[in-house]
Amino acid sequence: MGELAFVGLGLNQESDVSLKGLQKAKEADVVFAEFYTSLMSQLDLQKLEGLIEKRIHVVSRRDLEEEEGERILEVAKKGKTVLLVPGDPLMATTHVDLRIRAEKRGIRTSIVHGASIVSAAIGLSGLQNYKFGRSVTIPFTEGGTLDATPYNVIAENQKVGLHTLCFLDIRAEEKRYMTIRDALEILIALEKLKQERVVTPDTLAVGVARAGSEKPVAKADYVQQLQRFDFGKPPHSLVFPGKLHFMEAEALVTLANAPEKIREMAK
Repeated sequence: MGELAFVGLGLNQESDVSLKGLQKAKEADVVFAEFYTSLMSQLDLQKLEGLIEKRIHVVSRRDLEEEEGERILEVAKKGKTVLLVPGDPLMATTHVDLRIRAEKRGIRTSIVHGASIVSAAIGLSGLQNYKFGRSVTIPFTEGGTLDATPYNVIAENQKVGLHTLCFLDIRAEEKRYMTIRDALEILIALEKLKQERVVTPDTLAVGVARAGSEKPVAKADYVQQLQRFDFGKPPHSLVFPGKLHFMEAEALVTLANAPEKIREMAK
């Protein structure tokens, strides 16, 4: 029986991989990696190959989605195979689909978890993780068409007082990485269309940049201020707070430099 292990690389650079993940990769016959689902801004592929002491075969979005991972599955049938994944391995549905396909073919699968942007962005924001509702991705506009899904998800969460974590679209093969400013412009454009006062210039939000790096940025402010704030290089994430506990308000002020008056929003 073959084996396919999904190993999380963490968030920022090659040294973020766990010791367990590193050992799993060293023991593998073949190692694959994908870097299109998330940006690891300081990863050095040659250094990563040095750590695991073997060549890494980088696969594309087409390999995993259009060709349904056949290249990986064919190798995994014959021996120990590892797929290195940014962040935590099963956060992307692509990887879940590949794991299902492997199991159905009699290929044993295993998981080595890594740090995830979900826990990292929430932790850096200072907000309480059990008060988050459904998360959502803000996609790039295609041909000028706006996808209202992120706006609607934020609205649904706001109605019940829950926070919203927004992932920002990336097109790794095009080297396009959405910024917080880009995302806010899209949401403001949707606000002009829908006029439900979900994301206005006076809406509180939290921008998170380069989570997992030595110098991450977490800045809380009103949308009109965040649009002018320099978050630096991607990857970026965005959080829209719902109802605030007094400790959350204190965390936003102390840890994310939010305006002092947001304490008045807390209960």
